[in-house]
Amino acid sequence: MVDFYGLPDTGWGAWPGRSEAHNLKFPNNAETVENAIAVDIYKEMGSGFNCERFIPYLMIHEFEAMLFSDSERFAEGIGQPKLAPKFQGIRDKFGCPEEIDDSPQTAPPKRFASLVSGYQTPFMGTLASLEIGLTAIRSACPHFRSWLKRLECTTCQMDA
Repeated sequence: MVDFYGLPDTGWGAWPGRSEAHNLKFPNNAETVENAIAVDIYKEMGSGFNCERFIPYLMIHEFEAMLFSDSERFAEGIGQPKLAPKFQGIRDKFGCPEEIDDSPQTAPPKRFASLVSGYQTPFMGTLASLEIGLTAIRSACPHFRSWLKRLECTTCQMDA
């Protein structure tokens, strides 16, 4: 699981598919890089590599975007229930939580820090995600849901 935004797209260290995905819209941009990463890994590892078991996931923006999956639970999880309407107002401006981020100044952690004094990403993000739960995040985040389904299918095939 890596963040699309910070991946280099040109020069040494550029990620496979990143330059092709630069002008694509969500979720095509993520899928383009994920597919290119899988192909690149397969080429490097050789024909003995089981590519079915390598399932990359590219998060377009920071993990914290997923916390907008349930604004009320997010606010409850960080002990700020009165902020739920503000979180929902941000959420309502985007098609899904995975798309929330228009610039380095409005990345989800920056949005939280502007609303919550002393916001600590790892600590409060963990509390919020536990409160929100995987079911809500999965429901609100289609690209993440698709990745989870692929993981589950692979697990089911390995168990059979």
